[in-house]
Amino acid sequence: MTKNVLIIGANSRIAQWADKMLWADENVNLTMFVRNKAKLDPELQDKNVIVGDATNSTDLEAAIKGQDIVYTSLAGNVVDQAKKLVAAMDKLGVKRLIWTSSLGIYDEVPGKFGELNTRALPGYLQTYREAADVISNSDLDYTVIRPAWLTNNDEVDYETTSYNNGEAFKGTEISRKSVAAYVVSLVNDPEKDVRDSIGVDKPGSDSDRPRREVMMANGFDPEM
Repeated sequence: MTKNVLIIGANSRIAQWADKMLWADENVNLTMFVRNKAKLDPELQDKNVIVGDATNSTDLEAAIKGQDIVYTSLAGNVVDQAKKLVAAMDKLGVKRLIWTSSLGIYDEVPGKFGELNTRALPGYLQTYREAADVISNSDLDYTVIRPAWLTNNDEVDYETTSYNNGEAFKGTEISRKSVAAYVVSLVNDPEKDVRDSIGVDKPGSDSDRPRREVMMANGFDPEM
């Protein structure tokens, strides 16, 4: 059975991997929602693209209508975006939501890496926690995704941890392509990890801090 899937923020660096994976899936009817179409991969710009604003309820409702699954990869005022999104999905009766957040929003990252992550992302973590709370307090069939520090490695290699099951976050890094692959796994199995917050990391990357090149790529001093 074909699924109607909407990606909001389809030109983010994680979502662009998911765009390609889902566009190639004959069981998915994909719609990509972006603020600026020109930032999409050129091969996707003439596909099923809606240009709109994720903080505009009218734009959201027009895009969400008729969808089975909504996946978001957003930045900026994520709390307002979360509120508008929940309201639009409730109004239209669309239940399945995949929401991208951040590791550390629940103070769930153990040890020295958890301390470093909190130092690096204090205001960011608070904002993303508030947005995740909006999602988790809704009646939607959501999955909140909490990726480790991101890399551009062309690889799919990931493991997951469940917040509902009280599992501490593992690892320090994850490729954007791996996060996208996990998203695709949820699209393929919409009953998986419903109403849970899932940490995603690269197996074997456990450490007191991300690798030097990963920290630099994310804009942080590796000696912090």
